[in-house]
Amino acid sequence: MFQKVLIANRGEIAARVIRTCKKMGIKTVAVYSEADSGAPFVDMADESYLLGPPRVNESYLNADKIISVAKQAKADAIHPGYGFLSENGAFVRKCEAAGICFIGPDSQVIEQMGSKIAARAAMKKAGVPVVPGTETAVATADEAIRIANEIGYPIMLKASAGGGGIGMQAVYTDEELQKAFSSNAKRAESFFGDGAMFLEKKIENAHHIEIQILADHFGNAVHLFERECSIQRRNQKVIEEAPSPFISESTRLKMGQTAVKAVKALGYVNAGTIEFMVDEDENFYFLEMNTRIQVEHPITEEITHVDIVEQQLRIADKQKLVIKQEDLTIDGHAMEARIYAEDPVTFFPSPGHISTLEIPRGNGIRHELTVKGDYDVTPYYDPMIAKLIVTGKNRMETIENMQHALADYHVTGIKTNIPMLQKVVSLDAFKRGDTTTAFVQNHYAPIAKK
Repeated sequence: MFQKVLIANRGEIAARVIRTCKKMGIKTVAVYSEADSGAPFVDMADESYLLGPPRVNESYLNADKIISVAKQAKADAIHPGYGFLSENGAFVRKCEAAGICFIGPDSQVIEQMGSKIAARAAMKKAGVPVVPGTETAVATADEAIRIANEIGYPIMLKASAGGGGIGMQAVYTDEELQKAFSSNAKRAESFFGDGAMFLEKKIENAHHIEIQILADHFGNAVHLFERECSIQRRNQKVIEEAPSPFISESTRLKMGQTAVKAVKALGYVNAGTIEFMVDEDENFYFLEMNTRIQVEHPITEEITHVDIVEQQLRIADKQKLVIKQEDLTIDGHAMEARIYAEDPVTFFPSPGHISTLEIPRGNGIRHELTVKGDYDVTPYYDPMIAKLIVTGKNRMETIENMQHALADYHVTGIKTNIPMLQKVVSLDAFKRGDTTTAFVQNHYAPIAKK
């Protein structure tokens, strides 16, 4: 097993990886920007190194600096967390060249799945159903309009290299598409260095459901069931739960088997997630694959009692996966609420100084914290400040536990989305499990306007 792991990330995911490493007796190295010098994760690690100024290109995206620190600290592996360099094939190759193990899949698979166009083609070849759409990049707005009329509105305009809802927009008319094409392409170019766009048919009243998988170097792969991730704003998830309240047991089985089939066809190794859009009749279609750990992985850990980070480390160490599919069962229900420093009505980021932070305690409550009390939330990074994870014997008990936990969560000095989260989990539609990707638009937004 590795002696020392560098975590090439920040915030709650850096702290999360450090905890498992400590449990396994592995030394940890944190890297941080000037803006994060007082962050909790920095003090948690055995060693910490300053990367540079706050801007990500000079800190968390500075691959050469991170490799240099890893060599200096004599780390034998790097865990990328999620975001930043976690799905960067060039970074993986630099790790390999430096003789440092990258805890994740190889660069070829990362790059194939990093292009949503290439990923669609690979999944079709593996026999996975995909949403009707373009098979290559669309060059111009006029070409996009022509294709959209062939597919039929509404359609989703998407950046091939996108993620986190960036470069993505639902469009319903030629006029909307004309306006959206160039602006989304420019935004994708700015964020990802790739402005290639493609089109997919928009599935109305869809559920966004993802399957967590683990796969080792010896051809073994398992799925850890599904997560329902349909409660979104700006195409970004805010509440996730496991298992899904929508799909049947037969669909759960089919989706899991399909995900395992796909990763085996790809020769995929390590933890990953295959995301699907599921229509009203439980037909499911490939959306994208994330070749890394997900923000919402804790809810899967809570219902399966599998430490996904530990499995990542063991797989990267070329250990055989000892978990068998027949040994995995769903135990209870889990729900995650992402707490953001943002206005709960406009969803605009709200950086500032946190005066106090009081978090709920008790059985069935888990926290993943980025911040602490008396702390500055800067505008440089994603505004998520914490994840609140609750569990229960069943879904209704979990919802009640989430309601109580959110009521006991107090943050002063900045705006947060806690009022929005409280409203969502109190709505009858949410309690019924009517959690489609249009939920916030259909149920929360009208309330916020009143």
